[in-house]
Amino acid sequence: MGIEESGEQARRTAEEVARRSYGKLVAFLVARTRDVAAAEDALSEAFAAALSEWPRAGCPAIPEAWLLTVARRKIVDVERGRRRHELANATLQAVGESLNVAVSGAEIPDQRLALMFACAHPAIDEKIHAPLMLQVVMGLDAKAIASAFLMSPAAMGKRLVRAKEKIREAGIPFRVPEREELTGRLCAVLSAIYAAFTEGWSDPVGIDAARRDLTEEALFLGRLMAELLPAEPETLGLLAVMLYTEARRRARRTNSGEYVPLAGQDTALWDGPMIEEAEGLLRRASALSSIGRYQLEGALQSAHIHRCRSGQPNWPEVVQLYDALLALAGSPVVAVNRALAIAEMRDAHAGLEAMSRIGDDSRLAEYQPYWAARAELLARTGAHNEARSAYDVAIGLERDPAVRLFLQTRQAALPALLQIDPPY
Repeated sequence: MGIEESGEQARRTAEEVARRSYGKLVAFLVARTRDVAAAEDALSEAFAAALSEWPRAGCPAIPEAWLLTVARRKIVDVERGRRRHELANATLQAVGESLNVAVSGAEIPDQRLALMFACAHPAIDEKIHAPLMLQVVMGLDAKAIASAFLMSPAAMGKRLVRAKEKIREAGIPFRVPEREELTGRLCAVLSAIYAAFTEGWSDPVGIDAARRDLTEEALFLGRLMAELLPAEPETLGLLAVMLYTEARRRARRTNSGEYVPLAGQDTALWDGPMIEEAEGLLRRASALSSIGRYQLEGALQSAHIHRCRSGQPNWPEVVQLYDALLALAGSPVVAVNRALAIAEMRDAHAGLEAMSRIGDDSRLAEYQPYWAARAELLARTGAHNEARSAYDVAIGLERDPAVRLFLQTRQAALPALLQIDPPY
């Protein structure tokens, strides 16, 4: 195998390991160092070393074990350099031994949930809990996380750095908390899992390996949470929401790759068993007599699926669910979807009126679905010029080429602009 071919193989292997095991590797290191930033830096250097070493020596049989060994050495070296005048050799040795866990030939302990709960410790600003989990456990960058939470990348990056420093300085315990401690942390963990799933879902046909793995990771963590807390209705509700959504994946594209909105999807392509599993989870959650965000979102998914399958409009019920969800969550994203539902129940003018109440929310400025929804409703009312402008913004914000083409087609279907001759 030539040098270039060996280098390409090393790069592919490193990328696969990063997608498959990044969160597990960071969690494993943080469990022993309690320093998130140091663990991330060491792992980053380990991956850089792999890209240099593996083309020459060949990819190891268990690349995760190789990376952990190198990262462990980096952490010990940094600690030695940082504290060489004040840290005794015996302490340094203890740090090294705590990291030198035998992993070759064995599965790396999966401690991601423990790290997620550590990220949600009360000592850390609650607004950064879920974003911190997305970066540390899921490996998302600050730009993607900022987009998910309708924030600027710069502000998000600063908050993430401060949160990692807080974990180290406060010596935050790395463990899944006792049941009495869960109340203040569960919401953030579920929010992070859902945000990761949503980011992965932006690749609906599964051709982007990183996003596909992210969706699978979120579903895995969702199932893990449901097993860990089977009597917690919101864990069941979240898993139901993700299953409802994932069940429709195959119907979101035609054979030629064109985007298909929910109303136009072939329901025969939906995954029936997955939908049935979601329905069962939602029934279990409702029997626990405690309503929350994810149960309401699951009920909305169920209502949409029932309408599409039966052909029977149920918009009043859908609007009621959005009303309850908006009162509970207060999210502008929910408000946009509620406005669309009102437009279906009444008319486009009523939908636009509902949407106008959130139009001055700065978080919507770069939220593509808001502009796409606004464009659609404006077009229905005959405000074609305004609709065309809204479509321009939505098209500019959309990352998915198929969705962008769909929006461009909708825009092109608008009546041509009225040309007025100048008075000279």
